[in-house]
Amino acid sequence: MVRGLTILAKHISFLAMTTSYLDRGPGRIAYDVAGDGPLVICLPSMGDVRSVFRHTVPALVAAGYRVAMMDLRGHGDSDDGFDSYDDVALASDVLALIDHLGGDPALILGNSMGAAAGVWLAAEHPDKVAGLAFVGPFVRNPKASRLALLGMRLALTKPWGPAAWTAYYKRYYPVQPPADLDEHRARIKASLARGDHWRSFVKTSRTDHTPAEERLDRVKAPVLVIMGEKDPDWPSPADEARFVASALNGELVLLPDTGHYPQAQRPERVNPALVAFFDKTVKRA
Repeated sequence: MVRGLTILAKHISFLAMTTSYLDRGPGRIAYDVAGDGPLVICLPSMGDVRSVFRHTVPALVAAGYRVAMMDLRGHGDSDDGFDSYDDVALASDVLALIDHLGGDPALILGNSMGAAAGVWLAAEHPDKVAGLAFVGPFVRNPKASRLALLGMRLALTKPWGPAAWTAYYKRYYPVQPPADLDEHRARIKASLARGDHWRSFVKTSRTDHTPAEERLDRVKAPVLVIMGEKDPDWPSPADEARFVASALNGELVLLPDTGHYPQAQRPERVNPALVAFFDKTVKRA
């Protein structure tokens, strides 16, 4: 009971955190930091905002970690106006944030394209990365027909694009969505309406994950892969998860009745796995 109240208090303080900004030249990257201890940096997926880790941060803080959540370029409270919005650009922002916070080597928690950025960073700057935890990871391009790609581009066209995305987003939480999903979707909707964020999101959606795939065999950091078995982004999510875990010599957790955002949909399963992996990784380092 006492531990539950402690985590609740951490959750309340998380919601009230003050947003900070990292100057990246053409624009700023928004981030929040909570807790003390080894640094964990949380990377959301494209089309999402950093509060997708709202159920993750309190558990990591309670376990003794300093946790930074950042918005992608042109998402959430981050700025538009960047020249690139791909995996390598995200990895460069993570590297800059690690240096700014003085937390190297850091633990990286990457969702979707955040995993590809983590792979690139760990391959190119192994001294900056202590461990990698990936949820719903993209580390290579999915096989898709030209018709499917054309359909996606049409769906992401204004004026119906923002509404189409926020409606489609619900599909990523099959079976039993989190109770606060509508509130989170409202934050995404507000994000897409801010500045030139919609155009930034569309540019991000065209990311080529080849730079990450080409570096999979160069990653030496410990890896944990968590995948929902009903992730709609893959014909066989379990097969893709096994590929990622095998390519990176990582541990694997498969979650039934779970979609693309396990950290928000199944925190009672994901948080203990993350804490155990990070604890083991920190001791190993």
